[in-house]
Amino acid sequence: MANKRDYYEVLGVDKKASADEIKRAYRKMAIKYHPDKNPGDKNAEEKFKEAAEAYSVLSDEKKRQQYDQFGFEGLNGFGGAGGFGGAGGFSMDDIFSMFGDIFGGGSGSFGGFSDIFGGGRSQQRPVSRGADLQMKVRLTLAEIQNGVTKKFKIKKDVQCQHCHGSGAEGGSDATEQCPTCHGTGYVTRTSNSIFGVMQSRGVCPTCHGEGKIIKNKCKECGGTGLVKGEEVIEVKIPAGVMDGMVVTVPGKGNAGRRNGVNGDVLVIISEEPDKELIRNGDDVIYNLLLDFPTAALGGTAEVPVIGGNKVRIKITPGTQSGKALRLRGKGLPHVQSYGVGDEIVNISVYVPETLSNEEKEILEKLRDSKNFKGSDSAKKTIFDKFRSFFNS
Repeated sequence: MANKRDYYEVLGVDKKASADEIKRAYRKMAIKYHPDKNPGDKNAEEKFKEAAEAYSVLSDEKKRQQYDQFGFEGLNGFGGAGGFGGAGGFSMDDIFSMFGDIFGGGSGSFGGFSDIFGGGRSQQRPVSRGADLQMKVRLTLAEIQNGVTKKFKIKKDVQCQHCHGSGAEGGSDATEQCPTCHGTGYVTRTSNSIFGVMQSRGVCPTCHGEGKIIKNKCKECGGTGLVKGEEVIEVKIPAGVMDGMVVTVPGKGNAGRRNGVNGDVLVIISEEPDKELIRNGDDVIYNLLLDFPTAALGGTAEVPVIGGNKVRIKITPGTQSGKALRLRGKGLPHVQSYGVGDEIVNISVYVPETLSNEEKEILEKLRDSKNFKGSDSAKKTIFDKFRSFFNS
């Protein structure tokens, strides 16, 4: 990650740039560094790939939000069974697809583009991949603090057991050439672009890229190799995740057509609000309402921590409203690191709204005491706090 440039810097746009501005910037970069315009220029080729990768993230609202909040870390996997969906695995096929989006013409290639990058793309038939599934999981602060394993029953496309996923009846493997693509698995279209005539190539809609069709389709799945089913999956969620993060469970989504590749399950994290604690990054905040005698005389107070337990803290004599105490290590761990946040206890001193006659008499006797007037330094401290608040 250390060698990667900021995606906004790559495209030369501001972090507040609109989707149209990002699209225009990428279009400009793609034209400038396109390999057909810079034959044999490895630097231009790298810049072309770099711009395509930046656009693949910034043009996607969810990926852009992850990147803005967590940087490149937000686009990486957690490790183990889970991970973030990001720019990992970016390939030239993705660039072809984006050119269809930017310049029109679908997911095809430009003139000599495939020759420059190896020419293997047109020879490869796509492997059918099942669709991804999305689900949301609500977590408490205690679960986020320690990490948790959840089990879910999901409904999805599964392999047809009658034909074992082949799509053919009775185990027959009899096939015939697809009449639409004539066995290539692709259909080619021609359109005009700023580079002249452009050929766009897409997967054949009839055979889904296989180049052949089954003569005798399975009576259970109709030739797709798929039926509706369900499965219990286990999701390991690491400690320290935040609201909106996505944990990926690879290979547990919908099955692919005719023994294709399974999709993934995308688990979206939703943080359950705590009744007493407020999360602020890796820290948690507790607002302690302290009675006046304890604030003036000192003493102890109980405050909740994550998990429902309480700890006792010391209150020094003369504690003022607005004072903050820090409980080290009582916050949340940071994802993929050894750091742990703190609990911040913000103190407010409670002033009674009603008083008995006896209480009024006591306070009247204390009204004129200089200790109850507040020193000039105390007044200055309060003023500085207000000024800092409104200037923040």
